[in-house]
Amino acid sequence: MSARIINFEEARTSRGLARSRMTGTDQQSVVAESEELMQRFQFWTGASGHRYVHTIYTLLDCPAITTGNVILVRRNEDGQRTALDVGVLGPDSPSLNLAEIRHRGAMMGANEVHVHLLAESHRDAQRIAFDLQTGHCEDDDPASITRH
Repeated sequence: MSARIINFEEARTSRGLARSRMTGTDQQSVVAESEELMQRFQFWTGASGHRYVHTIYTLLDCPAITTGNVILVRRNEDGQRTALDVGVLGPDSPSLNLAEIRHRGAMMGANEVHVHLLAESHRDAQRIAFDLQTGHCEDDDPASITRH
């Protein structure tokens, strides 16, 4: 698996420039490809109001991850997403992290894993997890419904 870093502002700008130079079928193809790529990302907002971009994987397609934040999500047939759990992965072992994600996700009924890899340190990842937990989970209701 290869990684690709996407700067959303540059992508938006280049997409606009590419559209102005193209017509017909080429433009439709670029738009479809762009929309498909953007479907792989989800923004979650924490209690602080800060938005965090997450890459979306199915529970079974999630790669082994060294460190980062994860949200276990149940996505219904109508596209409605419910955050089930917010967590931080430790840097110990990517394969153990993946096993924990899949096990916990299966136990909770998750079918998606949303991964945020932009924390600058483990402490920052913990802060982000707390922000997301307080923004999406009530004390009496650990799962919250979103329509992002």
